[in-house]
Amino acid sequence: MAMATFPQTIYITQRFFNDYGADDMRYGDISEVRLKNEFHLNHVSNQVDPYSMTRLTAFHNPQSRFHGAYGGKRGAAVSVEECARILFEEMQVTSLPYACVGPYKHLINKMLRHFQQSTGAPFRDMQLDMAYREKILRDNNSESAKIRIPKVINKYIDYEKGGYPVERVNEIHEDLSRSRLPKFDSLVLDKINGMGITIHDVHATRIDLLNLEVSNTKWRAQIRFTGQDHFGLDVDDIRKKKFHQFQFFRIWFILQRYNQFGFRPFLTNLEATIDIEGGN
Repeated sequence: MAMATFPQTIYITQRFFNDYGADDMRYGDISEVRLKNEFHLNHVSNQVDPYSMTRLTAFHNPQSRFHGAYGGKRGAAVSVEECARILFEEMQVTSLPYACVGPYKHLINKMLRHFQQSTGAPFRDMQLDMAYREKILRDNNSESAKIRIPKVINKYIDYEKGGYPVERVNEIHEDLSRSRLPKFDSLVLDKINGMGITIHDVHATRIDLLNLEVSNTKWRAQIRFTGQDHFGLDVDDIRKKKFHQFQFFRIWFILQRYNQFGFRPFLTNLEATIDIEGGN
């Protein structure tokens, strides 16, 4: 029975890496008429109207006691560039409730600045990798990938030959296909620490078994998780109440998808390596 050699990929999701054809990677493709009629994005900002490119006054702000007075009088006209700048500033402010605690709360500011540059270049940050690794290590659910991989290795490892049978590598893949992969969707913490708003659901995941060392009746291994998400909104996102009801996401969708702006979404890359071990 031949022993497997490492490193090798033991799992990869069906959703593609570098999927620039996904709907949430589109930009500047939706007209004012569609934004208003189909997505009901009439009131987007408290500061500016992106359709008329004018500043809003207290007479036009639905949250103001003066709303509707004097016919909802508008303020001065602004350029497309100035309108976008105001909207990005408002995004920064409205992101605060989602990123108010913990060491990763400033990540959303970095990612919004990257979004504003509109280069479409992938985003990578050391803090993102730290958050990803912490999420993996802290997930002790029996269905998590971190827990399930050692169970499969324990089941099939060959201590006499000091390795893992090559024909059993697929058993790890099959088990991981039923596991819970790392993502930032906790009921409370990820909603306020900045990770739920920056990443939330990781679009694609690859897991590599980097090495496997067997000694007597024990083994140690290194596992690398590679994740990729899209910092962009698709049409299904904005139709959902959990996104549409919040000003942050309405502004985001307008900046990305409105044909007067078209700020480019981007890929967010994450990587984390962890040690696992097992034995008889």
